[in-house]
Amino acid sequence: MPKIYPTAIVHPSAQVAEDVEIGPYCLVEADVSIGPGTVLRDHVVVRRYTTLGRGNFVDAFVALGGEPQDLKFDPKTITYLRIGDDNIFREGVTISRATGQGQATVVGHKTYWMVGAHAGHDSVIEDQAILTNHAAVAGHATIGRRTILSAYAAVHQFCWVGEMVILQGNAGLSMHAPPYVMVADGVNHVVGLNLVGLRRAPDITETDRRQIREAFDLTYRRGLDRQAVLEAMDAHSEWGQAAGKFRDFVHRVDAAKKPHNRGLCTLGSAKQIQIHDQAETD
Repeated sequence: MPKIYPTAIVHPSAQVAEDVEIGPYCLVEADVSIGPGTVLRDHVVVRRYTTLGRGNFVDAFVALGGEPQDLKFDPKTITYLRIGDDNIFREGVTISRATGQGQATVVGHKTYWMVGAHAGHDSVIEDQAILTNHAAVAGHATIGRRTILSAYAAVHQFCWVGEMVILQGNAGLSMHAPPYVMVADGVNHVVGLNLVGLRRAPDITETDRRQIREAFDLTYRRGLDRQAVLEAMDAHSEWGQAAGKFRDFVHRVDAAKKPHNRGLCTLGSAKQIQIHDQAETD
């Protein structure tokens, strides 16, 4: 049976797997599901309508499934927070449930959340994303697979952040960031590709990296308008899946309607790009 510390409070309707550990002063509300191998350390709060999959580790003072920070939200609305498997939530992490009836905030598998990180209502955090200390994701935003948000990085509501993006410390996004790029400190400044991440990724080949570079250059370095960029990328029928994700993302941004019509983030200053390029060669 679950190992539940005497001072923890677990609602009788909560579904708790046999080998779950729930530490001192934790609170698990009604209509919660906690999967096998999950550990709640101490002072963890798991609010109603939250689901945790297998093998999650939840450190002290984490609050999962709290009501949305939205002045329009009606507390009677039934919404959800759905969390996958093998995630790590360090001290003070907060994630809100969704706003619309029957909708969900979603966290994938093998994500890592450092101290004080936050994700707002209706957001989607995909597999293997890392949110560093006090990174913040606003409502309705999407953080792509294997993306890293460095300390104090912030993503505005309704923004899309593509796969394997890195936001440097204190970086901000109020526009969309395509896959594989690096976003510098400041707001909406792309300074190059996440070259280290691309080299380390086991599923990205040398050919993929060359094609991703071609897609990046067409988008940011040729001085083309958006229609010309899309036409030029569409002409590359030889591109594989990786560069195809970059192209598809730009198409999606171009076709976005309100409230997602935020445009692509722009190329940073010459000084920011120089700093990025120098760091990549060190």
